[in-house]
Amino acid sequence: MTEYEAFAIELARAAARVTLPFFRSDLGYEDKGGAAGFDPVTEADKQAEAAIRRLIAERYPDHGVIGEEYGEDRPEAEQVWVLDPIDGTRAFISGLPLWTTLIALRQAGQPTVGVIAQPYLDEIFLGGPTGARLIRGDTETPLAVRACPRLNQAVISTTDPDIFDVAERAAWTKLRAAARLARLGCDAYAYAMVAAGRMDMVAETSLKPWDWSALAPVIAAAGGQVVNWGGGAPDDRGQILAVGDAGLIDQALPLLRPAAL
Repeated sequence: MTEYEAFAIELARAAARVTLPFFRSDLGYEDKGGAAGFDPVTEADKQAEAAIRRLIAERYPDHGVIGEEYGEDRPEAEQVWVLDPIDGTRAFISGLPLWTTLIALRQAGQPTVGVIAQPYLDEIFLGGPTGARLIRGDTETPLAVRACPRLNQAVISTTDPDIFDVAERAAWTKLRAAARLARLGCDAYAYAMVAAGRMDMVAETSLKPWDWSALAPVIAAAGGQVVNWGGGAPDDRGQILAVGDAGLIDQALPLLRPAAL
């Protein structure tokens, strides 16, 4: 395990010490509102990101940070940590263990280390230069995507079809009709299931850098692939297609590309 992979795990565990006491408690949340409508943020979000940022500043003071709650600090640095302390806040406030902590390291602008952590289930999905693995306590299990050569055999996911605009919704509807099974409401945990070989595809839109940066290294290290809806590298336009079997890309993109940004 590389130094940065080990540190990403350390950050995930530090965040868990903050978030778990809030989960399924009676502590409230705020609505950030705005154009997104209902957009909740919890005290757990803010305290967890603050804890992660403190550790980064202590260990690597020359590294940059981009986080959902506290914005950018030296985003032009060679190494930049990208943080979402609680991805899936709606699941979090609903008591559903599908929320995750997302931590990525970008080097020269590209995410090279990623963590998808679900503290309540004691799961850390790690992807990086030394491969992909599921860490539970002191146990590590290799992660590998599964073969799924045909879209009509695929289990696919998106968080909520309401995130799509009209064109994107039409594209998703065609993709869902072509697949075997679709599951909704899983947030970033669906990407972990692709890396673990339990699901085959996730298609989403409007993702921010902190939403997708950790996902790409985990899926890539497990043998999968993440692209945008035009087939290029994922970017901050936020349309993401993640697959376990790369052969699914050529079957999904003709359905998604008409709505690509």
